[in-house]
Amino acid sequence: MDDQSTRIKELFLAYQDNIATETEVQELLELLSSGTSEEDVLLLMQQQLTHSEELGVDQGRYEQILLKIRAESGMGRGRIVRLLPRIGIAAAVTVVLFGAGLMVYQMNNGDKVVNVAQVNDVAPGRQSATLTLADGRKIRLADASNGKLAQEGGVVISKDAAGRIVYEIKEKDNSNKVNTISTANGETYQLRLPDGSHVWLNAASTLSYSAALIKDGMRRVALKGEGYFEVAKDKLHPFIVSTAGQEVEVLGTQFNVNSYADEAGTATTLIEGSVKVRAGGENRVIKPGQQSLNVNGGLKVATVNTESITDWKDGDFNLDDVDFREAMRKVSRWYDVEMVCDAAVPLHFKAGGLVSRNQKLSAVLDMIQRLGIVEFKISGRKVYVYKTVVKS
Repeated sequence: MDDQSTRIKELFLAYQDNIATETEVQELLELLSSGTSEEDVLLLMQQQLTHSEELGVDQGRYEQILLKIRAESGMGRGRIVRLLPRIGIAAAVTVVLFGAGLMVYQMNNGDKVVNVAQVNDVAPGRQSATLTLADGRKIRLADASNGKLAQEGGVVISKDAAGRIVYEIKEKDNSNKVNTISTANGETYQLRLPDGSHVWLNAASTLSYSAALIKDGMRRVALKGEGYFEVAKDKLHPFIVSTAGQEVEVLGTQFNVNSYADEAGTATTLIEGSVKVRAGGENRVIKPGQQSLNVNGGLKVATVNTESITDWKDGDFNLDDVDFREAMRKVSRWYDVEMVCDAAVPLHFKAGGLVSRNQKLSAVLDMIQRLGIVEFKISGRKVYVYKTVVKS
């Protein structure tokens, strides 16, 4: 295998493991577009994918790799991705290579694309939050050092090497010391509760809970905004998530709750396990892949694309089949910007595409702009949205 073939393999595996830099992704695309890839490279990649399949890796992961390469290269959605569910994983690499090469070809030879107009770009959000203790003390978690931060009764609160807040019960504690962790626009954070449950908070969200967590036989937290929960199993102590006008009860499961005040209602989406949603005197049990929407106390249950709902937890914007207005609210919270729409802007269309939340604002808007429906202009902390004018 020559040096170029070796390099292609290295770059592909780095992208597969989500550790490739933006420069390395571009290098991979350029190498693939040269048309000089040897068959032994294709074979090695095919073997890698086949090995992953044997280990139980979901084939859909490779579809996501292709989607990400497409999004980060600046290309729009195409037909190549649609083929992946219908082909064997061993052949998927050929589609990835062909698709990446085609993307570079289109970048050099396709229609001219107008980039997002900008006076200045906006950096992505970061991992940060504010922890408010029972005595009113506030700790800015991004600035706090790793190690012990505080102690509430018999509960020790610390920050681990991964930057998460960890609660650990050192001795029995019957006190009701309420803690609150809050993220502003442009912030996200993770914490581990004393029962071992993990919570991810999205931007502009607040979670309140007893430091010891268990009270009156229940594990109860209160959420404003959006959170993703991986709840540790404990049949003796149900886990309750309270939002405005709703409660979600679980024993051990993974689910997402979106209770932003500017959304149509509170959306509870189940990833794994089973949950019971209570609102307005109504109880509904939802299954994995389903979402309950609570609007004014009435619950509606539907099957949804969970990847476009939990995308934020994985550091992405997955806007496939996401309403444009909802997509703009997601972007606004993460980049802490105000969207200003011209009266002529069509609001009822699907945004589409996948891009990392670690990209600057212009990269996300450019992905949407390539649909040819709207155009954006960034000016300070405002984003102006206009209807695309088709030139004859």
